[in-house]
Amino acid sequence: MITQVLPEAPFEAPQIMWSVLSPVLIVAGAGVFSVLIEAFVPAKFRRATQIAVVLLAQVAALLTLIWLGVRHFGSGNLGPALPVNQAIHFDSWTLAIQVLLIVCSLLATLVLIDRTSARLDPFAPTAAAVPGSQYEELARTKGLQQTEVFPLMLFAITGMMVFPAAGDLVTMFVALEVLSLPLYVLTAMARRRRLLSQEAALKYFVLGSFASALFLFGGALLYGYSGSVTLIGIAQAASAHAQSGQSAEFGLLLIMGIVLLLAGVLFKIGAVPFQAWTPDVYQGAPTAITGFMAACTKIAAVGLFLRLVIYLVLNSSEEVSHALQRGLWVVAIATMIVGTIVGLTQTDMKRMLAYSSIAHAGFLLVAILGLADYTLSAVFFYLLVYGVSTVGAFGVVTLVREIGPEGEILGEATHIGQWAGLGKRSPFIAGIFSLFLLSFAGVPLTAGFIAKYSAFSSAFAGGNEVLAFVGVGASAISLFFYIRVMVLMYFVAPAEDRNISGESTQSGRNLADPAEDDVVSSAPEGENAAVRTSVVVLETAPHVAVVKAEGTAYAAILLSAGFVLWAGLFPAPLLELLVNFLGF
Repeated sequence: MITQVLPEAPFEAPQIMWSVLSPVLIVAGAGVFSVLIEAFVPAKFRRATQIAVVLLAQVAALLTLIWLGVRHFGSGNLGPALPVNQAIHFDSWTLAIQVLLIVCSLLATLVLIDRTSARLDPFAPTAAAVPGSQYEELARTKGLQQTEVFPLMLFAITGMMVFPAAGDLVTMFVALEVLSLPLYVLTAMARRRRLLSQEAALKYFVLGSFASALFLFGGALLYGYSGSVTLIGIAQAASAHAQSGQSAEFGLLLIMGIVLLLAGVLFKIGAVPFQAWTPDVYQGAPTAITGFMAACTKIAAVGLFLRLVIYLVLNSSEEVSHALQRGLWVVAIATMIVGTIVGLTQTDMKRMLAYSSIAHAGFLLVAILGLADYTLSAVFFYLLVYGVSTVGAFGVVTLVREIGPEGEILGEATHIGQWAGLGKRSPFIAGIFSLFLLSFAGVPLTAGFIAKYSAFSSAFAGGNEVLAFVGVGASAISLFFYIRVMVLMYFVAPAEDRNISGESTQSGRNLADPAEDDVVSSAPEGENAAVRTSVVVLETAPHVAVVKAEGTAYAAILLSAGFVLWAGLFPAPLLELLVNFLGF
């Protein structure tokens, strides 16, 4: 016989607002349906069916979010809703984050489904095959296609949509794992450079597991501190301790819990000292997945980070809040410095964009730590500009390919020396990529300038002038490695067009390195010249060309470039919309 110890409490069924959850349910349901497609649809129709499902699901989710915005917030009612008790928070910034996610994921999907004129998708025919094995070669010969990427992508988007909307620690952790696990698999599925891809996936998985453990441990400490797993309950406990003067007794437990929780989120943002995975994973993953991951993961993580700062950091006692903010200052400054300085030395295009992403994470932290009246609008504008520009830039990278001796299209030409003369080969693509680089650098008349101006203005308005000055300095330094790529594209001839004894080779030499004379003089006469910049020595550059896309990649690149220009020239309507919608 079981003895009842606690008094029986009446059961209260949660009131679920299905309409508010409908965008997430659409994407998650499409993911489940995609799994069934893998099981029941014939192979020759499977890819087309999967593409239709993934695109329709994202468009339907976006239209539903717009409808929810008009319905719930069109009348000026910006109050938050709790569709599943306190597990999910539906407010203006949840809606804005989810709209940004779907927009960027749609653009990334357009890049992913484009097989270019090579008629090959970027994924290995069988991801489980040992690289270089007969089984892999047989799968390639038979023309197998890896359509499992589509349900994986939909599940990742589902986790990304729930992650910034989570109102309790359990939901956060589940969403974190749902968005992370598909990305670990997708990273390992590159068609070419398989070993590099699998190495990147292993690093991502191991480091991501540590980050998840930190997040879970921090949640356990906060539960022990407050007796609640909800953000509202933890914030109320922290505020009560601060008002009662008991913060000194429980302050260490609260600080450790928040620090570990933020560490797990900062890993996804790619902030120092949790950035080590970023360049390796960005380089090894299929380029279309890199663009999707770089844009959408950062948007979701920044959305949750902002919620944690507002609920936990600002509701703690003055001493605890001050200590946490100073720690985040150090993280923001270190992130900007590392992303900028290390980015100067990179010779791989994807690694360079990875360190650019790290620097942008620092700029986003500057905007968040400003804690001014228009911080939310500044952060969301920056996320939109960064996400769209990043997807567009990686979309361009997918089109610049190495060409084999028989004219076959190989993998992406990611060494920046191979981009020499791209302005001559394809002025249009080079011009669009230059636009994205200028936006990353924050040059006026691009959306990136308005985004950085808003971020640094938020820091100034919040009294954090030091962060703003460091951000401006880091942004100025980062201009060098963006301009370096543009100089290569427009002012250095392609390697195959330059003879070792020609004048153009001498103009491309690194005059600061006397040993380079020996390299030039020892090369056989008539051999293709090396592509040389201050940090690049590429002796045997294969032929490089911009391949034709099937159309969807062009659409994503052109839409991204058009937005960067429009938001740079006419930013007022979008900024006013964000300010009015977010209530600040």
